[in-house]
Amino acid sequence: MRSKRNKRIIRGVTARQVAKRLGLSQSTVSRAFTHSASIHPKTRERVVRAANSLGYQPNIIARSLITKRTNIIAVVMANLTDPFYPLVLERLAQRIQSSGRQLLFFMIPPGRHVDEVLPSLLQYKVDAILITSATVSSRMAAVCVAEGIPVVLFNRYVPGLKVAAVCCDNVAGGRAVADHLWNRGHVRSAFVSGESDVTTNLDRAHGFSVRLQELGIELHANETGGDFTYAAGYAAAHRLIDRHSALDSIFFASDIMAIGGIEAIRAANLRVPEDISVVGFDDISVAGWPSYELTTIRQPITEMVDRAAEILSLDTAKNEKPSHKIHLLKGNLVERKTVMNRLRGSYKTVPPA
Repeated sequence: MRSKRNKRIIRGVTARQVAKRLGLSQSTVSRAFTHSASIHPKTRERVVRAANSLGYQPNIIARSLITKRTNIIAVVMANLTDPFYPLVLERLAQRIQSSGRQLLFFMIPPGRHVDEVLPSLLQYKVDAILITSATVSSRMAAVCVAEGIPVVLFNRYVPGLKVAAVCCDNVAGGRAVADHLWNRGHVRSAFVSGESDVTTNLDRAHGFSVRLQELGIELHANETGGDFTYAAGYAAAHRLIDRHSALDSIFFASDIMAIGGIEAIRAANLRVPEDISVVGFDDISVAGWPSYELTTIRQPITEMVDRAAEILSLDTAKNEKPSHKIHLLKGNLVERKTVMNRLRGSYKTVPPA
């Protein structure tokens, strides 16, 4: 009976009782559980220790009714088959939770558009929405603005849409790949695209082909993979090998596609890089495995996540609306062993523009 009575008492402990025990104000106790920068770490430690002793747990739902904030950030994705996106999700979760907020994950089912899911998402009264591997329409963006919910696109943008976006500079990445292949004597390069209508793919292809033209080379072949998957990369490389016997290099729109492409090249009894050089984009963990050692463009995921956090004001108590700016962050070429250094005869190296 005494045990049951104690449990009832513990469940009834309030922030006011904790404050009285410590000789602090109730607002100070509340701020100790909101990761507020306005409370001293030692004071927060005292409050948490006393709360644990008394059995106090803050009522997050009740607090959200008062503050009009749930401290929940929604992350919307449509693709987890590409190993790049689970890594992005992990980094986003760590960053969001380190700011004292929680992540609500929404997966877009195959064949459905993000607009179909957002109405359900809005019912959770999230503080902000971060969309990656999917895009939002101008209509749904307007709905979010009307609801006062900031929206940030991650790893892609929509031209003309008034929504903030954080991306790797994919045009610059494509140009860097063109320079790398040219400087190693490649003059018959192909590009394998993923989803042809997304900006990540379009910008990588644009940067690559335009830089080749500046170097005096035409893109030898352009193959559509259809999506950012191993199978798409394998099939596209197989078609390229069948149609273009003189091909000396392939730039894939993503690492997982490049891995599939390497396997297709090997299945055709050709060698990487001796017969065909291969370059990817992202720098997923598999890219560094001894069986691949893929040359690629490394996306600055940590910097991209930090920039998204800045836009959403995760580190402050401010509730400012994010600007509609597209934030482009520079990727880095990671040189491994899938690009051959070829003799170019009379060709001359042209410095990057």
